[in-house]
Amino acid sequence: MKTLHIIKIGGNVIDNSENLHRFLQDFTALEGLKILVHGGGKVATQVSESMGVEAHMIDGRRITDIDTLRIVTMVYGGLINKNIVAQLQRYGTNALGVTGADGDLIRAKKRPVKTIDYGFAGDIFEDSVRSSNIAKLLDAGFIPVFCALTHNGEGQLLNTNADTIASALAVALCEFYETTLVYCFEKKGVLMDINDDDSLIRDIDPVRYEEFKKEQIIHSGMLPKMDNAFTAIACGVKAVIIGHSADLGKLKSDSSFGTRLSK
Repeated sequence: MKTLHIIKIGGNVIDNSENLHRFLQDFTALEGLKILVHGGGKVATQVSESMGVEAHMIDGRRITDIDTLRIVTMVYGGLINKNIVAQLQRYGTNALGVTGADGDLIRAKKRPVKTIDYGFAGDIFEDSVRSSNIAKLLDAGFIPVFCALTHNGEGQLLNTNADTIASALAVALCEFYETTLVYCFEKKGVLMDINDDDSLIRDIDPVRYEEFKKEQIIHSGMLPKMDNAFTAIACGVKAVIIGHSADLGKLKSDSSFGTRLSK
């Protein structure tokens, strides 16, 4: 079975052109099949403010009203996505920028209103990902670059968390490939001490994870990412790796890159 890396990058890479170029060069050098997933929340907020549309966030989640949806569609699907694709072409990677609507690749459902109305936010459900269509793109030699937009199959675009998209892709494509999910952000990985970059935890399995949660070593914003990661592993993903975007070049030959989560 062929191997596949699904790599998600966050705003710390996208917001800095030098970091982005270095990352995309390392991404290009990574051998084998691969998919890139990106967000771009900070840029969307900046564009919103420049257009006089106030960004509303609750617990780190963007409230996506109709004006905000128009802006994130322009920013995620246009400005950021096409810039990344153009740079990857420059470095020799035959990238293809997509939303979930393109090729009907990822559908989602509008998040139901409970205590908070998140507007046009999309939640991925079982069978959301059209894995066979994505496999055709990969096998044809294209490198898909997904932005944080999906659709509901009825003509409505939806703003969807990029971490969740990456995890859903990894799980769905296990049918065709041995998949590894890589989250790149601004830390070397999961740290014993958040203020000490040299306190990297190399490996975490479900038992150690429960211990780290009890000891409050892993807490707050890292918990949803870790929970999603272990859910993906339980569904067949080979491993999930969390590491610094600047160190991606180590992934192809050095197992010391980031923190590896596995069974």
